[in-house]
Amino acid sequence: MPETHYRPYAPSDEDAVLAHILSIQRDEFGVPVTAEDQPDLRAVGAVYQSGTGGFWVAEREGRIVGTIGLIGFGDRQGALRKMFVAAEARGRQAGVGANLLALLIGHALAQGVKAITLGTVEKLQAARRFYEKNGFVPVAPDELPAGFPRMPVDTHFYRLEI
Repeated sequence: MPETHYRPYAPSDEDAVLAHILSIQRDEFGVPVTAEDQPDLRAVGAVYQSGTGGFWVAEREGRIVGTIGLIGFGDRQGALRKMFVAAEARGRQAGVGANLLALLIGHALAQGVKAITLGTVEKLQAARRFYEKNGFVPVAPDELPAGFPRMPVDTHFYRLEI
């Protein structure tokens, strides 16, 4: 298996990150979302890489195979966003998802974040199982923390106290 490299997002990654995420959202899972629906992906530096947040990519043989982002909000809160791993890089053996999540949690702890909340959709059942296996617990929409940057398409929410 080719080696995977993990690193912070760089502005030169913009088009590749957008293509990676859209291919998974639309082509693989049929989520009706466009680049225009996700303006944060054209402003990663401002949206994710300021304050307590961050954005990382997993790269294999020069191609992005994974992404994950953290947006700081509220009092020591973080929102996990844009976690997408290419089909060929998924699973326990590849470890890409687990490594990206570990990077994000390590960064969050170093920044003093106490809890991470995320939203996802019904169709992403494997992703929901992944979050649950990694300690995230379901949260009802009316129990989301104040200021959580909720996406209109999200139907399921999870929280991890760290």
